[in-house]
Amino acid sequence: MLNLKSEINECQSRCLAEFSHVNHYWDRQRQTVVAKILPGELYISIENVPIATTLGSCISACIWDKEIGIGGMNHFMLPQTDEEANKVSWGQRGTETDATRYGNYAMEHLINIILKNGGRRENLVAKVFGGGNVLKGSTDVGMHNIHFVLRYLSIEAIKIESYDFGSFEPRKVLFYPATGKAFVKRIEHLSNDTIYRRDDKYRKEIGHTKEVGTIDLF
Repeated sequence: MLNLKSEINECQSRCLAEFSHVNHYWDRQRQTVVAKILPGELYISIENVPIATTLGSCISACIWDKEIGIGGMNHFMLPQTDEEANKVSWGQRGTETDATRYGNYAMEHLINIILKNGGRRENLVAKVFGGGNVLKGSTDVGMHNIHFVLRYLSIEAIKIESYDFGSFEPRKVLFYPATGKAFVKRIEHLSNDTIYRRDDKYRKEIGHTKEVGTIDLF
């Protein structure tokens, strides 16, 4: 147990400074440390640390430089901020979840940090996941997110290598930045409504704040 904690701590200490707060855990099945992001978070790895998340109506874009293997994943709930949100400055503790819960900020920061660390725009490719219709009794937030991310990547001329969108099930995603390998598992039978409650709570919080390749199954 101490050795596992040491590996987790070492991996966390080597990650890019702006992501030191992201939770890391030991994946027994794959025998590696994994960075787990929550709604409003993103993570970029220069050492091929796998990145995981669980999606309901949210979207995760996995973007990487196919030549040098630097890449990352975001997790956002709604497409765009308003003007007030644009005043949020990146880099302050807690700012990440304020700004990057929106798609335009989450996509912009994911791409910019990859480029800042040696990636080249012409080498960027993407895999995109999520947008499930899991918010009962609400408008289809997931579909709005899907339309947004497809339009954004088209405007930025970033090729989408593969995707897994829609349906009524949440999904788990695991992404390897160095290779672009992505694993997706749809959660067909939930024993509770954790994902629904999380997405619904998150959407309501956003509404009341002023701040604004191959896919494998596993």
